[in-house]
Formats: sequence, structure tokens, C-alpha cells
Amino acid sequence: MKRVKTYIPGLDEILYGGIPERHIVLVSGGPGTGKSILGKQFLYNGLTKGEGGVFVALEEHPVSVRRSFEHFGWDVRKYEREGKFAIIDAFTGGIGSAAQREKYVVKNIDDVKELSENIRSAIKDTNATRIVVDSVSTLYLTKPAMARSIVMQLKRVISGLGCTAIFVSQVSVGERGFGGPGVEHAVDGIIRLDLDEVEGVMYRSIIVWKMRDTKISMVRHPMDITDNGIVVQWDKYLKMTNWSVSIQPLPQKDVDEMKKAVEEAEKEVEVKVEEEE
Repeated sequence: MKRVKTYIPGLDEILYGGIPERHIVLVSGGPGTGKSILGKQFLYNGLTKGEGGVFVALEEHPVSVRRSFEHFGWDVRKYEREGKFAIIDAFTGGIGSAAQREKYVVKNIDDVKELSENIRSAIKDTNATRIVVDSVSTLYLTKPAMARSIVMQLKRVISGLGCTAIFVSQVSVGERGFGGPGVEHAVDGIIRLDLDEVEGVMYRSIIVWKMRDTKISMVRHPMDITDNGIVVQWDKYLKMTNWSVSIQPLPQKDVDEMKKAVEEAEKEVEVKVEEEE
């Protein structure tokens, strides 16, 4: 199984080496949980390793998207100039002087075919292997019955072109679903981010709910958002009750298995690079 390493500290460990190639992964969570940061970090890390990337902006102006990357010191403008990174503007509808300077613009947000064609063009132009759609929920908020169908249409295009993708999905505070009826069955993987308040203290956590074709960690891990992005405490788990929270070490057997899986994935990446050279 070929894997795409996220290079997000701790995430590849709990994925036992990374995301299987061509998988579509739903990153779900409430407001403030770090969903968009995780997606952007995944994209930027790929850019630094020579992989092209495409960001589909459905809820944020492209100018704000670039600014949010820069907040963490991630200079995506450099890769845009080199033709390795593209932003698809599916937010403005082409309205405004800044929007008119964008190369990829979706005029009708409700037209999934138009969005798919823009994604197809951007992938080919940048030779992208990593895609982030933020947030896919926007496409079916007013038509929930179409959620699975819309996700499947995008999946066919993105996976068919050999890309691995993160679809950011929104849920309400306290909601334990994944943001759309049937969506959880259409995607290949689900990563859930949470922000829980216990006794007046907020705790961030991450759990891999499902991932086809690979072993995954079966516990909830503590997670931090730092000045450099997301960091997962992969060798610990969060033990929560209604009245208490504690961070416990993982059994050494699990730690050793995760380390071994990441090392094997790194060897696969090295072999792939050598073959390309």
C-alpha cells in the first residue's frame, strides 16, 4: 500500500505510516477545532517536498486563505509563482477586483460540474497530488439529501487523477456526527477533531474514526495547535469522563508498532524518489 505522508507531527504515527494514496479523507469537527489548519498544513508540507497542491476555497476569500497560510510562516505565494500551487476561488463568484485576478474561479457555487472542471484544470496545471476542499459541507448545507452524491462526484475526479485529498467537514458544537448524511460512507477515511470543556478547562483531541486499507490507532490522542501548526501527542491518549480528564501513555507495544510503520513508510518514499530520479 503506497502512502502519502502528512508530515504533521504525530499524525503519520496514528495512521501507521500515512494516508493511503488516492484516499479521500473527511476531517470533521466543530468550530475552532483546527480542521482548516490541518488541511493547510497537509498541503504546505507536500509543497516543501516537491508535491503540487490545490486548495479549494468555499468559505474564505482567496486573499484570506493566503494570509492564513502565512500566519504559520507557510509561504504559498512562492509555490504559486512556480506553478506548483493553486487556489480555486469558489467563494466570491468572481465579484470584486481581487477575485478578478484569480486564475481559477467558480462563478456558480451550486454547479458541482463547474467546480469539478476547475479542480481538474488546477490539478493538471500544477501536477498536484494533494487537494484540500474547505469546507465540503458548504456544497450541501441547503440540500443535505445530495451530500453523498456531491462527495462521490468530487471523489471520482480527484482520486481518478491520482490525488489524495482532505475534505474539511463542519459539525455543530457538541454534535458527534461527521457533517452530512451518507458522507461517512462515501469517503475513504474520517479524522475527527474535538474541543471539549471539562471542569472549566478546554482539551483538544484527535481520533481516526476510520481509514480503509490500513491499520489505525484506536484511541483518542491529545492535540495542540502551536505557532508551527498542529502537533499530535501520538504516544499518549486522552482518558475522559464527565467529570475528569487525564493524559495516559500508550502501551509500549503500540508505540513500537507505530514507529515501525512510519519507518517503513519513509523507506517507501525514499524508493519512490529514487525511481523518479
